[in-house]
Amino acid sequence: MKKIDRLGWAAGFSFLSYGNRVGIRTNSPELMDRMLDLIPPGWEPVRSPFVDRLYSVFVPRGNGQSSKVRRLNLVYGDLDRIARTPVLDDALALMESNLQIYTAALAKNRVFVHAGAVGWRGRAIVIPGRSFSGKSSLVVELVRAGATYYSDEYAVFDRHGHVHPYARSLSIREKATGQTERFPVGSLGGVAGVEPLPVGLVVASTYKPGARWRPRNLSPGHAILALLSHALPARRKPRMALEVLKRAVKRARVVKSPRGEAREVVDSILGNCS
Repeated sequence: MKKIDRLGWAAGFSFLSYGNRVGIRTNSPELMDRMLDLIPPGWEPVRSPFVDRLYSVFVPRGNGQSSKVRRLNLVYGDLDRIARTPVLDDALALMESNLQIYTAALAKNRVFVHAGAVGWRGRAIVIPGRSFSGKSSLVVELVRAGATYYSDEYAVFDRHGHVHPYARSLSIREKATGQTERFPVGSLGGVAGVEPLPVGLVVASTYKPGARWRPRNLSPGHAILALLSHALPARRKPRMALEVLKRAVKRARVVKSPRGEAREVVDSILGNCS
């Protein structure tokens, strides 16, 4: 840590996120506003110099005559190097991903599940799935159809099994380029949720080109397994995760089917939650 401490930090801040204190420091003060966009929603600033996790972001300075290492953007999480790249955007993206995973895995009194989530008529629709499974595109189409946006990354459950908003900008991937861009929910004509909701429907589905949507009902036990397999704290706090997810699906309907294009299944999904 002493070696990292000598890199010349000029600005920083600390915040509380889901019960954990996190600090970010950088040698480039002009990056501060940009880094604020990377941290999880619902954070609160704190003044304590003591943090549970410290991110250090080093940006090369000067006219490019310095050594090769000094021209690289470096990101550390405590002592672990997260990024070493000449492309600043890539370095910040890696830090953002690491911070999101850290927050999700160590959140206090919350269970984070890799899932999309929307609200519909006072109930939450939860779509568990890993990256590239199509959950973001399905969330986008549900929001365009009038559902309230909660998340396209994590469904956040409290101890009662209710879903809380984790409403970051939605990730939309261009099919032609594979590049991902973020869009505020308002740009899609939607609104973000505010209040926690009980779960009304769990949709176990992945995108498969040309697949026909033929949903079949599953038992609550299958729903628990589907959610638990995508729960970040399942290994660290298995008992808590299991109890929370049991409560979450107690009165929920569960359907499973592969699907084709998201817009083709929206009406059916909303109908299953009515």
